[in-house]
Amino acid sequence: MTGKTVGENIDDANITASVKAKLVAHKVTNLTRIDVDTNRGVVSLNGVVESPDQRIRAAQLALTANGVKDVINNLQVR
Repeated sequence: MTGKTVGENIDDANITASVKAKLVAHKVTNLTRIDVDTNRGVVSLNGVVESPDQRIRAAQLALTANGVKDVINNLQVR
């Protein structure tokens, strides 16, 4: 059990989907190399991108998704 309510789980799933959609729409990078996880509105980005600009852009886009409280950017530049 995560300790979250059903509503929080649904909200987090919606935030994750929204962030993924934004990353795809803006062609930040190959989405298969970015893992998006959300916990109580805090989005964690993990994976590999090709440039520092992509790393920054991914975090900026994640912050624009509805419901996002903060972004933890763990993306590595390859």
